[in-house]
Amino acid sequence: MRIIDARNSKALERVLSRDHRADRAFNRRVAAIVGRVRDEGDRALLGFARRFDRVSPPLEVTSDEMRAAASRVPRDVARAIRQAARNIARVALEQIPKRWELKVAPGVSVEQRVEPLARVGCYVPGGRFPLPSSLLMTAVPARVAGVGDIVAVCPRPEPAVMAAALEAGVTRLFRVGGAHAVAALAYGTDTIPRVDKVVGPGNRYVAAAKACVSRDCAIDFYAGPTEIVVVAGPTGGVRPEWIAADLVAQAEHDPDARSIFITWSRALGARVAQTVDRLVAGLDIARRSLDAHGVVIVTRTADEAMTLANRIAPEHLVVDREALTRRPLTAGAVFVGPFTAQAAGDYATGSNHVLPTSGAARFRGGLSAADFVRVMSVQRLTRAGLARLAPTIVPLARAEGLRAHAESVEVRLP
Repeated sequence: MRIIDARNSKALERVLSRDHRADRAFNRRVAAIVGRVRDEGDRALLGFARRFDRVSPPLEVTSDEMRAAASRVPRDVARAIRQAARNIARVALEQIPKRWELKVAPGVSVEQRVEPLARVGCYVPGGRFPLPSSLLMTAVPARVAGVGDIVAVCPRPEPAVMAAALEAGVTRLFRVGGAHAVAALAYGTDTIPRVDKVVGPGNRYVAAAKACVSRDCAIDFYAGPTEIVVVAGPTGGVRPEWIAADLVAQAEHDPDARSIFITWSRALGARVAQTVDRLVAGLDIARRSLDAHGVVIVTRTADEAMTLANRIAPEHLVVDREALTRRPLTAGAVFVGPFTAQAAGDYATGSNHVLPTSGAARFRGGLSAADFVRVMSVQRLTRAGLARLAPTIVPLARAEGLRAHAESVEVRLP
C-alpha cells in the first residue's frame, strides 16, 4: 500500500477525489435495456434473461425448489442464516418510526401514521460469490416493517440464497438479474409484479438501472464500489495485523473497492502497509483493489485523522477507541474498538450492511426498516379548532396571494 502524508495536498486530493463524470454511452445502454422492459414487458425481459443470465423460462423459483435447495445447505451455514436473520430482525424492530398523536391546540390534533409499503423488490447480487447475507439484509427489515409482498431477484440463486429467502420471508424469488431485472421490478411484467420500491446492492448496471427507474419507482440509494476507512493510533489496542485484515477483507469484494487507513503514527502506518502486502498474496481481486485504491494516510493528530475521515464520509468507518466517536461522525456505519471487526456488521450484529457509498453518507445512513414504511400526518379539526387557527391561516393565505385558500376557511366560519 502507498503511504502519503496528509500535508501533501496534491497526493491527498488524488486519493479523495471520486470520478463522478457520467459515462454517457454506458448510461444510454442501460437506459435502452430499461426502456425495452418497460415498453415490451416479458418479451424483452425473457430475451435479456437468456442473453445475460443464461436462463430460460420459467424464471420463478418455486417454493418446493427453494425448500429442496435449502435442505442441501450445510448445517453450520443454515444455523448462521437463522441467527443472522434473528439479529437483523431485532435491530429492524427498533428502527420502525412510531405512531403518535398530538393535541396542537384545543380542537386541533395531528397524528403520525406509519403504514408499510405494499410490495418491495430486493435485488441480490449473483456475481463472484453467492450472497445470502444481502438477501437477509434487504428482506428481513421489509418483513419486520410489515411489507406483505417481498419479491427477490437474483441471477444465480445458490442453495444458501434460497435458504435465506425462506428464512427472511420472501414471497417470490426470480432467477434473473442485471438492469433488466431492476426494470421488471420497477415497471412490472406478466412474470414479475411491479413493486413500490427497489432495494439492494449490485454491479454498475444495477446501480445505473436503479438511478434510471427512480423517477417512477422508489429506490434505497445509488450504490457505488464498497469502501472502508480505518482510523487508529499506536495506543488504541488494535494490532497492525487486525487493521490489515480489515483492509484486505474489504478489498476482496471488488477491484474498484477503496481501502484507506488513516493514522497519526508513521511507524504504525508502515507496519500495516507491510502486513497488507503479506496478507494479500494470492488474492487477485484484493491485490488489484489495493494497488489501485489502497492507501495509508499519515496525519499529525487524531483530531486531524477524524476530520479527514468525516470529509471522506465512507461507507464503513472503523475507529480503534471510543474517544474518537465523541464528535460528529459522517459514515454509513461505524465500528468502534479493537474487536469490532467490520465483517461482524456484514453478517451478524444485526445492523444493516446495505450502506451509502461514494460520499452519500453525508446525507443518509444505511438501509433500515424505516425505508419500508410510509409516514404520513393525519389532521383533525373541530369547528372551534378551525376558528382558533383562522387568524393564522387567513392573513398568511392572503399575503401569498392565495385568496381561495383564505375563503375555503372563511366559508366554514360564517
